[in-house]
Amino acid sequence: MTTPRTQATFVSPIVESRRWLDGVDFPKNRPLLNVSQAAPAEAPPEGLRQAMAEAVLQDTAAHLYGPVLGNPDLRQALAAQISSHYEARITADQVAITSGCNQAFAATISALCGEGDDVIIPVPWYFNHKMWLDMTGVRAQPLQVGPGMLPSVAEAEALITPRTRAIVLVTPNNPTGVEYPAELLRDFFELARARGLTLIVDETYRDFDSREGAPHGLFQLPNWPETLIHLYSFSKAYRLTGHRVGAIAAAPARLFEMEKFLDTVTICPAQLGQIGALWGIENLGSWLAEERREILARRAAIEAGFPTLAARGWKLLGCGAYFAYVEHPFKQSAEDIARRLVAEASVLMLPGSMFMPADNPDGARQFRIAFANVDVDGIAELFDRLAAFDA
Repeated sequence: MTTPRTQATFVSPIVESRRWLDGVDFPKNRPLLNVSQAAPAEAPPEGLRQAMAEAVLQDTAAHLYGPVLGNPDLRQALAAQISSHYEARITADQVAITSGCNQAFAATISALCGEGDDVIIPVPWYFNHKMWLDMTGVRAQPLQVGPGMLPSVAEAEALITPRTRAIVLVTPNNPTGVEYPAELLRDFFELARARGLTLIVDETYRDFDSREGAPHGLFQLPNWPETLIHLYSFSKAYRLTGHRVGAIAAAPARLFEMEKFLDTVTICPAQLGQIGALWGIENLGSWLAEERREILARRAAIEAGFPTLAARGWKLLGCGAYFAYVEHPFKQSAEDIARRLVAEASVLMLPGSMFMPADNPDGARQFRIAFANVDVDGIAELFDRLAAFDA
């Protein structure tokens, strides 16, 4: 008897960690600080919500099937936005809209890989990437990051087999927060191109990159569609997490193959989410710039306040976008400490073991802190609680 695909992988860390909260009563003077998930907790701006509400009442098309690869107006608007952001020329036929960025990744892997193929992913990894590879019979080849939490091109090349189909990079990174240098991305692109592989770059958090201007020049390369597939999410930019709107930029021939997957799974992206995303592109440029400034202020608060923890043996390994990635000083495993932190410090954060293979010892030493929903004062409170905690 064969094993169902879902049994080939682990439980989502977000789902698992929420179970740790069951039955726990948090003191009124010490409410829960939830730094486990990187998602906005507030509603989108009122204007965006109003546009969606008007569509519900007045636009019949908002309730009907649409094109599998997304509405033409949103594809055109996103192509123009990508072109501006990366100082390149992207056309609407190189862009597809998906039901969230996780689906963008799933469609990409389904179009690139067959049973038993290999995909290289840096460790620590984004857990949903690993889960999807497991459930599709694709083998994840772990690429351990090195200094600065950055992956090595040479070590990636050493992992390539005849079954390798792609290399996956996430920048700014989830879970470490690290922004990959443009030169590193170019080197990975050249490696993928030379070896006939696809470079998948997930830039879900691109809108919160601390660098000004284009974060890399991959879209400026004349042959980029032959090698690069870019993934994006509207969820973080416009607080549309519940509406599931993501995107892919790739060669039209590749989108043609992905369309088969998307048509089978969701038929089309949700209309209301697409309407909201389009309104966001057209109207929320200044608002999003302010959101970015707030996230960068929180990043600065992490870096400025971390000496409080460093004095107690903690180490800051990476920081950027929505995340800080840290090493703890205790003998116990990160998972044991994480469970105790819920009850003893009213803190929920994910251990590093949830972002890497079970046999990797680094996981027991590390944590991801997602600070998207913790303001500067909350960050100070978090550090005070962690500093006071004694395992």
